[in-house]
Amino acid sequence: MDALGNDRTPTRSNLMRFCLLSTIFLLAVSLLGCGKKEPRADIVIINGAEPQSLDPAIITGQPDGRAAGALFEGLTRLNPKTATAEPAIAERWDVSTNGKLYTFHLRKNAKWSTGAPITSEDFIYSWRRVVDPLTASEYAGQLFFVQNAEAISMGKIKDLSQLGVRAIDTHTLRVELNAPCPFFLDLCAFRTLSIVPRAAIEKHGDRWLLTPPVPTSGPYALESWRIRDKIRIRKNPYYWDAANVQNEIIDLLPIDQQTTALSLYTTGQVDIIWDKGLVPNELLDVLRNRPDMHTFDYLGTEFIRYNVTKKPFDDPRVRKALALAIDKQRLVDKITKGGEKTASSYTPPGTAHYLPPAGLGHDPSLAKKLLAEAGFPNGKGFPNFIYLTSNTKTSVQLAVEIQEMWQRELGIHCEIAQKEWKVYLTDQSELNYDVSRSGWVGDYNDPNTFLDMFMSNNGNNRTGWKNPRYDQLMRDANQITDLNRRAELLRDAETLLVHDDLPIIPLFFRTGVNFFDPAKFEGIYFNLLDEHPLWPIRRKR
Repeated sequence: MDALGNDRTPTRSNLMRFCLLSTIFLLAVSLLGCGKKEPRADIVIINGAEPQSLDPAIITGQPDGRAAGALFEGLTRLNPKTATAEPAIAERWDVSTNGKLYTFHLRKNAKWSTGAPITSEDFIYSWRRVVDPLTASEYAGQLFFVQNAEAISMGKIKDLSQLGVRAIDTHTLRVELNAPCPFFLDLCAFRTLSIVPRAAIEKHGDRWLLTPPVPTSGPYALESWRIRDKIRIRKNPYYWDAANVQNEIIDLLPIDQQTTALSLYTTGQVDIIWDKGLVPNELLDVLRNRPDMHTFDYLGTEFIRYNVTKKPFDDPRVRKALALAIDKQRLVDKITKGGEKTASSYTPPGTAHYLPPAGLGHDPSLAKKLLAEAGFPNGKGFPNFIYLTSNTKTSVQLAVEIQEMWQRELGIHCEIAQKEWKVYLTDQSELNYDVSRSGWVGDYNDPNTFLDMFMSNNGNNRTGWKNPRYDQLMRDANQITDLNRRAELLRDAETLLVHDDLPIIPLFFRTGVNFFDPAKFEGIYFNLLDEHPLWPIRRKR
């Protein structure tokens, strides 16, 4: 066995790996001389696809969120080790005995990157902006626990000042909830609830993030954002915890091609790769023995969305038939190869205070029967349809495999539409698809982060599915404090989602994979939310 753990016998599998590694090396050499010469950042990170936006009220994807999270901060932030809420711009808070009233005390030394003080009014403006229907924030639902937030977002209340957030004074903020929310402090750490600069937004409109200097509230300031090149961020000297921000400059590269990502990493031009999808699956069994490959479990689910507003996907029998025809075990064994576990529920096992229900398994015979009952025996008369996917290699490989399963088992055919990240997200949001590859990573450790997104009025629903009983179960669950009874209601809701109505098909639970050399870097921790704040990461001296 060699250093990578491969037998030296030249089998076909090993020859394929050798060819792929050779290709990656040659690509790396060709890239060494590319790019404008400028000082190297302290840390260079491959962040995934080009962000759709860096505006906390607008972002929906992980690459967007990681970049925006370095620039903008909220009342709390996530602890890098535990991914639970800890004090941030709010240094402390008081909670009323009924759990519905929070009084946050802001730090006196909290400042924007311009040096201007951060005040209670900044939070009020930022949160009102999120729920304002004109903003069209798909994450506005994160604030629906606050009094009147949902009614404002739905246009039932026009006066933004009715949102349940009040400034007691310059550094004291009072928030009134509809009901006790056990994860509200975790929500306050989520990017959507970060504060943004009112003056810059009102002056520059949609171009506020492209008009320097951009006032930021987090540990870093935005030095430059060059589309399809990189985002360069620089330490914010006015950040309240600047003493613990370990790096002066960090570059975030928008790369979503696997061979490019791995070549840049293996030649030392990049220090960190965050995502498993940025490394060729064919090499995982070779790379897993290296000390710089790190695997961990986290709360992430890969799934398929249906557009239930389109025929024939408005028929639950059709949706179930397509789900039952998918051999999920084959997907993880043949394509992903990272130790992923197949999923019948949407909420991952290990989510706090919750045991998810079982959904549908693999049953081609039942799938054929249901499809025939829906009027398409052996697929006859079933229209060709579009499978929307992002253009990452793994996503496309999964789409091709599922396409073949549906053709073989059901006699139906779909065309695969590969879209660049921004277009893919837009098409999903606008229901411009038939079925779509999807993924979700928990924003906090509670089943609500997975289940509330499929409520009728949630911007992250993106299926057109509306079920009044589901909505009511979710509302009832989030009105009670008894964790056991709450879990029962959430299980009833999820049963509708993954077994009875099925607007989605859970495929598998994700496995986290990061690449970085632990001999060179510290401050990176593995947690259930796959959250890795940039401020504590540092190069060892």
